Formats: sequence, structure tokens, C-alpha cells
Amino acid sequence: MAEPVVEVRRSKRRTRTVTAYREGDALIVLLPARMTKKEEAHWVAEMQRRLLRSESRRRSPARTSDSALLDRCNELSDRHLGGEAVPLSVRWVPPMRTRWASCTPVDRTIRVSERLREVPSWVLDYVLVHELAHLLVPGHDQEFWGLVQRYPRTERAIGYLEGLASAAGSGPMAED
Repeated sequence: MAEPVVEVRRSKRRTRTVTAYREGDALIVLLPARMTKKEEAHWVAEMQRRLLRSESRRRSPARTSDSALLDRCNELSDRHLGGEAVPLSVRWVPPMRTRWASCTPVDRTIRVSERLREVPSWVLDYVLVHELAHLLVPGHDQEFWGLVQRYPRTERAIGYLEGLASAAGSGPMAED
């Protein structure tokens, strides 16, 4: 596994606090300008540890099994689609070449690419809501997108997935 890219930004205005966040694949660490290289090394390692811990807490339990994925779909259907979209099965499948997930409304099944096991939970939730909406509306018409837009992070998740596909060099991928 490659070492994460770390960018340290020092500021004379920053006097005590150390902050870190992700910007794409990079970890940005904001430090006071007066810190020594030894203090910098300590804080970079500490902020990497904290960010990793925070991100792992936000990971969806739906990643663990097909039954957990089905449970998550039921929660999302209740929350965003009035409980109307009820899949019979939802399962993880080997990575698909051109899709993040797919849905077969006739037999009420949803398949989710294993590529999504490592995305943030809000991105996985968007893909699941997208597929759940197909149980109610098979195509991608205005009614369909009206249902999908009930998920508050739709636009952000679409952007995340477009960036992920672009970084992988695969071009745009579809949710279904």
C-alpha cells in the first residue's frame, strides 16, 4: 500500500492549534510556523492516526455482509423513500466494469460492486438510495431523480464517484 501524500502548511497566524483534513488523496496538516521539525513529525503522525480513527468510525456497517447491506437498504428506504422500496436481496458482487451497482426491479434484487466497500458511508448510502429508487421507477426520468434527490448528499456523492472513476482512469461509471 502506498504511503499517503502529506502536505504540511505552516502559518504565522496559527499560534497553537494543529488541524488536518483530506483534500482528495492527500492529508493536509496545518501547523503553527514556529514548530520544530520534530514537533511537525509528531503532529503529522498524530493527525494521521486521528483522521484514520475518525474515518473508520464513520464507515458503514453495511460493508460487513450482504445481510448488513440489506438492513442498511431497509433503513434508507424508511428514511428517504417512505419505506416503499423494499428489496428482496442486496448483495456485494465482484467489481463491475461499467457500474457501481445494478438493480433488477422485476425480482427486486440489488447488486453492489465491491469497489464501494472502501468509500465513505454517505457515498455508499447514495448508491443504495439510487438503486432503491429503481425499485419504484425503473428509468432515469424526472420522477426517478425526484426520489433520489430526497437523499441530502446526492450531488456530493455523484461528484465523489465521478472523481473516483476519473482517478481510476475508467471514465464515468453508472450506478445501474
